[in-house]
Amino acid sequence: MSNQSPESDSSESDAPEPYENLLDRYRRIAHLESGAGVLYWDQQVVMPEGGTPARGKQLAALSATTHEKLTDDAMADALDAAQDADLTAEQAANVREIRRRHDRNRSVPESLVEELTEHTSNSQRTWQEAKAEDDFDRFAPALERLRDLQVERAEAIDPDRPAYEVMYEDGEPYLPLERMAEIFEELKDALVPLIEWIEAEGDDLPSPFVAAGPHPDGNQRALSDAVLEVLGYPDEHGRLDESAHPFTSGNQYDARVTTRFKPEDPMDAFTATIHEFGHASYELGLPRDRFGEPLGASLSSGVHESQSRFWENHVGRTRPFWEGFLPTAKEHLDGVDDVTVDEAYAAVNAIYPDNRIRVEADELTYHLHIILRCELDRAFVEGDLSVDELPAAWNRKMEEYLGVTPDSDAEGVLQDIHWSSRFAAFQGYTIGSVLAAQLDHAMRQDIDDVDAKIREGDLEPLWDWMTEHVHRHGRRYPTDELVEEATGEPLTAEYFVDYVEGKFGDLYGL
Repeated sequence: MSNQSPESDSSESDAPEPYENLLDRYRRIAHLESGAGVLYWDQQVVMPEGGTPARGKQLAALSATTHEKLTDDAMADALDAAQDADLTAEQAANVREIRRRHDRNRSVPESLVEELTEHTSNSQRTWQEAKAEDDFDRFAPALERLRDLQVERAEAIDPDRPAYEVMYEDGEPYLPLERMAEIFEELKDALVPLIEWIEAEGDDLPSPFVAAGPHPDGNQRALSDAVLEVLGYPDEHGRLDESAHPFTSGNQYDARVTTRFKPEDPMDAFTATIHEFGHASYELGLPRDRFGEPLGASLSSGVHESQSRFWENHVGRTRPFWEGFLPTAKEHLDGVDDVTVDEAYAAVNAIYPDNRIRVEADELTYHLHIILRCELDRAFVEGDLSVDELPAAWNRKMEEYLGVTPDSDAEGVLQDIHWSSRFAAFQGYTIGSVLAAQLDHAMRQDIDDVDAKIREGDLEPLWDWMTEHVHRHGRRYPTDELVEEATGEPLTAEYFVDYVEGKFGDLYGL
C-alpha cells in the first residue's frame, strides 16, 4: 500500500504571526492528548492489573494540564489575535475548531476535569472486573458517579440546554440530535419489517465456520494477520493486539488496533479486525504535516464509524471479497476445506436476532442494539432511570426489540465498555453505517469495477479514494459540508436502506 497519509497541498510558510502563535500553543495541547492516548492503549492491552490507581492519576494530571492550557487567558488572547488576521480557508478552519474547544471547555473547572479523568480510568478496570464476575452491583456505584460527573461537566458547558444534548456534541458537534432521531425513525421503518420477514420466511443460513469449531486463538490470530495484510495495514505504523473490547488508538503515524477471539466463531474476530482496520485507515490517512492541528485530526464519531463500517460491511462482508479471500481463510482455519464461497458469504452476513451481544451482531439487527442503548443512555442521563433499574430495563428492551433476554448481566447491561467512559455516544455507530453506504455509492461512481478490485485484493484505490474525499480534510469542514464534499449531496439514509434491502433480499430469497 502506498503512503495513505499525504502531505497537505497548502503551505503555512507565510502564515500570519498571530496564527502561528496560536498553533504553537495548540500543538502542545494536542501532543499531550496524543500521549494520553498511548497510556490509554497501554492500560487496555498490556498494563498489569495492579497499575490502575497510578494510571488514573497519570491520565488525570495530563487532562488537567491540557485543560489549563486550552482554556487559559493566554489561549483566549491568542485566539482573538488570530481571528483578526488575514487567514486562508484552511487556517480559518483551524481557528474555528480551536475556538470551539476553548469556548466549550472554558467554564468547566479544572478540578472536575481531573476528577472525571481519574474516575473514568478507574471505572474501566472496575467494569472489566464486574463483567468477568457477572456482578453489576460491583460496577453500579462507579457508573452512577461517572454519570453525575458527566452531567456536572455538561451543565458547566451550557446550563441552558439538556445535559444529554451537550454530551452528544462531544462526539457529533455538527450533526443535530434532532437529525439523528429522524434517521433512527427511517431505519426503524425499514429494518423492523425486513428483519421480521427474514425471521418468518427467510432461508436458514448455518455457518460452516461455527460447525467446524472450536478454533484456537492462534489460528484466529493468523487469520486476522492475513486479512490485515490483504487490506494493506502497514506494520511500520500499526500493530494488532487483544483487548477485552476491540478498539483503535492512534494517529497518522501510529494507529494500533485490537481484536478478541471467540473460539466457536472465528468470523467474530475476523469482522472485528476489519472494523478496527477501518478506524486505523482514517487515522493513517490524515495529513502528516498537520499532526497536532485540527486539520490533522478526525472529524467526529459518526465519520470515524463510516470508515470502519465501510471496510467491514462494504468490503469484508461482500461476495467478491470471499471469492478472493476464501483460500487464505482455509489456510488458517481447520475443518473448512470444503466450504464454498456461497457458504462463506452467507456465514458472514446471516442475521441472528437472538444474538445478545452488540459487537457480535449481524449488520441488520446491530442497529436495534444501538437504538436500545441510546434510549437507555438518555433515560439514565436525564434521571428517568436509576442505576439500579438499568439491568432490568436493558433486559426488557432486549425482549422488545430483539425477542431475547440476556442470560446474565455480563451479556446484558455490562457487555459494552462505553458506559465506563462516556454517554450519548452510541448514535455514531448508526450514523457511520448510513454514511458508509453513501460513500460506497459515490465511490462506485468514480472507480471502475469496485467489485473486481475487491475480488483481486487490489484495495489501494479504495483507500486512496477515502483519503482523497474524507481523510485528508481532517476537521476542515463541518459534517454536513464534508458529506456534500465527498458525495455531492447531504447525508441521507436512502443509500443504506437500498443497500440492505437489496443485499438481504437476495441473500434470503425475498
